[in-house]
Amino acid sequence: MDSLYRFNLGLGSLPLLSEAETRSISAENPTGAKGGGAKNVPDDKNPASRLGPGWKVRPCITLGPSTTTSLADIAGPGLIQHIWLTVDSKAYRDTVLRCYWDEELIPSIEVPLGDFFCNGHGLRYRVNSLPVAVNPVGGFNCYWPMPFQRRAQITIENQRSEPIQSFYYQVTYALTELPDQVAYFHAQWQRSMTRRDYPEHVILDHIHGQGHYVGTFLAWTQLSNGWWGEGEIKFYLDGDRDYPTICGTGTEDYVGGAWSFGNETYSTPFLGYPFRRQEPGEVPRHGLYRWHIFDPIRFKQNLKVTIQALGWWPDGKFQPLTDDIASVGYWYQTEPHTPFPQLPPLQERWSR
Repeated sequence: MDSLYRFNLGLGSLPLLSEAETRSISAENPTGAKGGGAKNVPDDKNPASRLGPGWKVRPCITLGPSTTTSLADIAGPGLIQHIWLTVDSKAYRDTVLRCYWDEELIPSIEVPLGDFFCNGHGLRYRVNSLPVAVNPVGGFNCYWPMPFQRRAQITIENQRSEPIQSFYYQVTYALTELPDQVAYFHAQWQRSMTRRDYPEHVILDHIHGQGHYVGTFLAWTQLSNGWWGEGEIKFYLDGDRDYPTICGTGTEDYVGGAWSFGNETYSTPFLGYPFRRQEPGEVPRHGLYRWHIFDPIRFKQNLKVTIQALGWWPDGKFQPLTDDIASVGYWYQTEPHTPFPQLPPLQERWSR
């Protein structure tokens, strides 16, 4: 019971004392060491040169061209509680966020930076949800709890041929014992062009082990006119083959909306449609999310998640759509996990 209290570091446990130790990694304290912040000494060109060390000397870093930068390397056990960062929007699809737990060689999180924070299409817009918030102007926040027993590693790969400057970040975590039943956080990015003969996008497949699915983000690009969100989401659990155990009723229904959203956008703690854009000369683009926080989808052996792309023909029949859909599936599970499909190269991640 004591370990559960230590692990429960959310709102309900705020009055409880804990042996957990709070640490935070940033450009000013890259290791998160106790008493290790604000030690950089400014040179003559630094804005803090008249103030000396202890002031705002190194608030950000530059991501070198075609390089991977370590943002955090933490010895456990512990729990990452909050990640904040901001960077120019050119990094949203051109950099890749990866997280590794407990010395694993393959990442448990591998997602283009912007999509992980629900900013798809390489574009910036606000998101006001509970685990992910994007605030003016481009302030990315993540509150997904990320436990680790022995080690946590977070990296960012810049796949552009030029440096990305002014990358600001902060990773706040607790050093604490974890309960035996803790699972590890995962996130995977997929992109596909649906086909007329089989208009379905795969969000996740070949997920093996015990765990629970906790969220979906969709960056949806229409490649035809009219309504695009008639397709159903489907969850295939523990050996389901032809037919899923859980089946939705429509895309806008899955994210808590109704009746084609009434041409409105919204962003709430657990579900939202925060982005809709149809500028002259552009194809329509949409951003949607659904968090399964109070209703996690639990699986014991395996999981597959898909969503259909359907519209309407003039005669009232469903129209199969050839749409461009990118997604992030978020889930917790036991390790080891199945290796992810190879992430598409940079030119295949750009928004159309």
